[in-house]
Amino acid sequence: MTYLSPIRRAGGPPPTLAAALQAAERGWHVFPLRAGTKRPALHGEARCPRTGACIGGHVKWEDRATTDRERLVRAWGLGPFNIGLATGPSGLVVVDLDVPKEGAAGLSGAEVFAALCERVGQPLPVTFRAGTASGGEHLYFAAPDSVRLGNSAGLLGQLVDTRGWGGYVVAPGSVTSSGAYTVLDDAPVLPLPGWLLESLTPRQESSRPRGGVAVAQVVSGSRAARAALERECRNVQAAPAKQANNTLNRSAFLVGRFVAWGDLDRQVVEEAFQGAGESRGLTAAECRATIRSALDSSLRKARPREAA
Repeated sequence: MTYLSPIRRAGGPPPTLAAALQAAERGWHVFPLRAGTKRPALHGEARCPRTGACIGGHVKWEDRATTDRERLVRAWGLGPFNIGLATGPSGLVVVDLDVPKEGAAGLSGAEVFAALCERVGQPLPVTFRAGTASGGEHLYFAAPDSVRLGNSAGLLGQLVDTRGWGGYVVAPGSVTSSGAYTVLDDAPVLPLPGWLLESLTPRQESSRPRGGVAVAQVVSGSRAARAALERECRNVQAAPAKQANNTLNRSAFLVGRFVAWGDLDRQVVEEAFQGAGESRGLTAAECRATIRSALDSSLRKARPREAA
């Protein structure tokens, strides 16, 4: 990888290199994240030098992720990076089970997922499982060949997100200021269960309950926010090609009020709309600019919850 800032590290190889190589040996495509963070350490499109691998145009992090040992050794020779795992190229769908923010009430993502399994009459899947720095969990599944799944936010339930094409997770061995990412269960990676695939497969809007009804029945602000985010991401994916950018702008603006009220994390919203926009055919740069502009505008204009 020739995309990194030239930050040389004295001494031996960083400990995260071993974890990165171990992930690559499993066939998982990895790339460096900035030390101590969850942010890619590779240059963005705005700062692309258009040299090397990018000579024909900017190559995003998902395409730069690799299993090549030599490239990984060279990359981690530049610094003690954390490990990003590109789920799509790795043939994975990762279910992200988060925990409520400190002081917030409600079930954890793991509890919601367990209840979901019980409701559909299925056991909790025993598959490769990682612990996150926040105390959450990542469940790893082999992606199906029948459909190309992207990311989802709250589609399966509160604090239950998924990462597929267009997404990545922080791999075990990484460390942030909140804690370490660890392997909780080194079980074989299961194929994505059929009932989960059915729940995650995009449907035509007419075959789903109308979004307004579902949101109206929700009491929790966080649940309502996630329902709105999921609904607006579907709207972006279903938009006519000529209206894709306008729809993305409008949908991001509508969801922005939930960010202003503290119901949704801005990064979660940006990632969800980024995946929706790119899957509709918009460029990565176009999506980022539109999403940030819409959210900035929404945050400035958002009225207090009680006045909305």
